[in-house]
Amino acid sequence: MNDATPAPSRRARVRAPELIGKGGWLNTGDTSYTLADLRGRIVILDFWTFCCINCLHVLDELRELEEKHRDTVVVIGVHSPKFVHEAEHRAVVDAVERYEVHHPVLDDPELATWKQYAVRAWPTLVVIDPEGYVVAQHAGEGHAHALARLVEELEAEHAAKGTLRRGDGPYVAPEPVATDLRFPGKAVELPGGHFLVSDSTRHQLVEVDADAETVVRRIGSGRRGFGPDSFSEPQGLALLPDGRVIVADTVNHALRTYDPVSGAVETVAGTGRQWWQGAPTSGPAREVSLSSPWDVAWWEGRVWIAMAGTHQLWTYDPAAGTVEAVAGTTNEGLVDGPAAEAWFAQPSGLAAAGDRLWIADSETSALRYVERERGDEGAGGEDGGEGAGAGAGAGGGNAGGYVVRTAVGTGLFDFGHRDGAAGQALLQHPLGVTALPDGSVAVCDTYNHALRRYDPATGEVTTLATDLREPSDAVLAGEDIVVVESARHRLTRLRLPEEAVRVESVAHRTRRAATEVAPGALRLDVVFTAPTGQKLDTRYGPSTRLLVSSTPPELLAAGGGAGTELGRDLVLADGATEGVLHVSAMAASCDDDPLNEYPACHVHQQDWGVPVVITPAGTPRLGLVLAGLDA
Repeated sequence: MNDATPAPSRRARVRAPELIGKGGWLNTGDTSYTLADLRGRIVILDFWTFCCINCLHVLDELRELEEKHRDTVVVIGVHSPKFVHEAEHRAVVDAVERYEVHHPVLDDPELATWKQYAVRAWPTLVVIDPEGYVVAQHAGEGHAHALARLVEELEAEHAAKGTLRRGDGPYVAPEPVATDLRFPGKAVELPGGHFLVSDSTRHQLVEVDADAETVVRRIGSGRRGFGPDSFSEPQGLALLPDGRVIVADTVNHALRTYDPVSGAVETVAGTGRQWWQGAPTSGPAREVSLSSPWDVAWWEGRVWIAMAGTHQLWTYDPAAGTVEAVAGTTNEGLVDGPAAEAWFAQPSGLAAAGDRLWIADSETSALRYVERERGDEGAGGEDGGEGAGAGAGAGGGNAGGYVVRTAVGTGLFDFGHRDGAAGQALLQHPLGVTALPDGSVAVCDTYNHALRRYDPATGEVTTLATDLREPSDAVLAGEDIVVVESARHRLTRLRLPEEAVRVESVAHRTRRAATEVAPGALRLDVVFTAPTGQKLDTRYGPSTRLLVSSTPPELLAAGGGAGTELGRDLVLADGATEGVLHVSAMAASCDDDPLNEYPACHVHQQDWGVPVVITPAGTPRLGLVLAGLDA
């Protein structure tokens, strides 16, 4: 705002609840804070959990805002775990360093602050003004522009009132630790027997000797960037037929190649900008945006990409110089069937094995695979599931005749460590998968700190090794398997055992409390208020989208599917007692400036998985906030 006198505030006056978390504070030099300590500053609470790709996107969105307004804004991450492993304090400490979180973090393993603020989804941002009142709440990603404008308004308003306090924030950087690798992500064996490792937190590739320990060379400056000598949190690596290595440069939203002979690094796919709904999903590789590519594999003459940021599989064709979304709708969940109708949830590991491409689908704690559709399957494929194909991802039809199937895993909210028949076996957020010589696959069961094995011939899951620390990838090396122990910052060589290690079975469900809803009719409303200075973009039709489904599918008697209104009347099935409602909402808003022929537009989107329990005393209305309170 340029006026000396700011416009009168129309924001709701809601006093912010106190910040509490049993795990304590990180990045503050062991100092604990209350909201009273932060009075006079603009506080942005970022409710996140480190497994969530959307949360990682928001961390990147906040970096520029933090730097520009460092003397008036205090960002506080409230770590609110989904998985059991994420409730471990050591794991949160690791994640804060791994993702270069440069603001205070409150470790809230019991979701105490989450409940106080009535948060329903990861990520959620809450803005508190210098007087301690909540003035905005945004679910999902894509709100950086709205936050920047709101911060400027709050600065002007409270500077005029004398309630703004400038100065250094409470962030205290932890002491750096010297190791050869720092949270490595993936690895590949080079033709000469050396290993190439993505040293993710240091934004480098590192070549190590065949002993898996001795550093031979480092590739990249070590500074986050998108130049010929820089990467940004690289992950997946795969050998190309011409000897180069294809690199998933994750936070640059790009694919790069590295030539081990010449040392040349080249960008071959991606624009360096994140893909958003409505953007092209195919075309010239350097002109189409990607979204957090996490792993890559060479299969059937193309590079396959685990596109974690859009819950899809894409391909890159080096000969044609093109990319294409091949599997997944962009909706998050576990739905099998024709590739273009399948749902994934942060696919993070790939391994090619003959006629199958194996996938570690991390957020569903699942092992899945893609194969060519058999001739006896119709266009509907297997088990398409409610809402299949409703998203805006790979497009209609069955792309390339591929079909997606699940070997292990049941959905977003069930996980654990259980061996046995695949139908009842459990994993916990796996990030890597490796094809073994006997036709079975090894799974880096990351949050169980284990290496697991699935045998398609028997349908059995066993445990190969335990006491690994967040294994994220594994590479065959002769009779050994070399595991990337990400949280131990090393490669670990193991002999493939003839028999699996037996472990005690453990099963878990998501820790969030269920919402009590009334039986029968249930009104769903997604609240979206266009940020100040913006309006819904209706020039080319509806600017909102709502997709609703459920687990189990039988929970919803009516109201599922896709539509353009952000409110909908649902009907819960007679006799249903509990389940999960899956809600995906999107809204597009543009700058409201009649003099600007080409206003800047912004996409706001979020997926919710809302556990519900049906009880006569429950609420007949479910309200979810996509963005609100700031106008």
